[in-house]
Amino acid sequence: MKFALQIIGLLVTALMAAACASVMATAGSGLAGNLNTAILNQDDPVLVRDGAPAYLLMLDSFIEGDPNDSTMLLSASKLYSAYAGVFVKDAERAKRLTQKSLDFALTANCLESSDRCNLKSIDFNKFEKIILQYKKEQIEYLFTLGSSWAGWIQSHSDDWNAAADLARVTTIMNHALKLDERYQSGQIHLYLGVLNTLLPPALGGKPEVGKHHFETAILFSDNKNLMAKVIYAEKYARLMFKQELHDQLLNEVLKTEPRSKGFTLTNMLAHKQAKELLASGKDYF
Repeated sequence: MKFALQIIGLLVTALMAAACASVMATAGSGLAGNLNTAILNQDDPVLVRDGAPAYLLMLDSFIEGDPNDSTMLLSASKLYSAYAGVFVKDAERAKRLTQKSLDFALTANCLESSDRCNLKSIDFNKFEKIILQYKKEQIEYLFTLGSSWAGWIQSHSDDWNAAADLARVTTIMNHALKLDERYQSGQIHLYLGVLNTLLPPALGGKPEVGKHHFETAILFSDNKNLMAKVIYAEKYARLMFKQELHDQLLNEVLKTEPRSKGFTLTNMLAHKQAKELLASGKDYF
């Protein structure tokens, strides 16, 4: 039986921009901030897709030169996860890339504190205690770990052992939420929205909790993150067979100008996804 954690890749396009910017900063260029802005405001996702591999190779070269640079490891984790989740369709390739992303995130957290090594294999109770010790100033380490781990689970959706790691990802995201629920314009809420709508109520899902997270994510982005509405429609409205809400959310996305400072790249992808969901919704409901 396959396990599905869909659209996680589309939640992390902002991470791609941050990772590329880190590459430029490490390379000694003053273009880091401008690059970050340019990627987020890019209205041609194909251009970003075609350009990202060059940065992946550059990140690998930096890490090869200094494998203990936790900042660069975090950047590599973000970019590998975003690239695999958004642009890679080949299943085996996605598995390799998300494994690399997760390994980078785990190593970065271990370097930050020796207590945080072996987070994937230690007993869950011990794992939970360690996660709860993270402070607000360490949220980047925590969120990068959770998002890369979620991407890894998605790419290994045919493996029940991978699905078993969901509890660890949920623990990470719940604590990150307590540290800073507005982090990256509510991205943590989006992850928790997905995690709580994976299953119907009869099987242990918490769709109404997920609904709250989706609506909060939309609020925290000042209604600018159109992908939040797309995910809300697919993960909650479809699960609960609420066609009116489903179509309303997707039509709102399509009626909204996608070009918005800091969200253009994600919104262009959201428009494409909204059209596909509206078309398939005719057979779903």
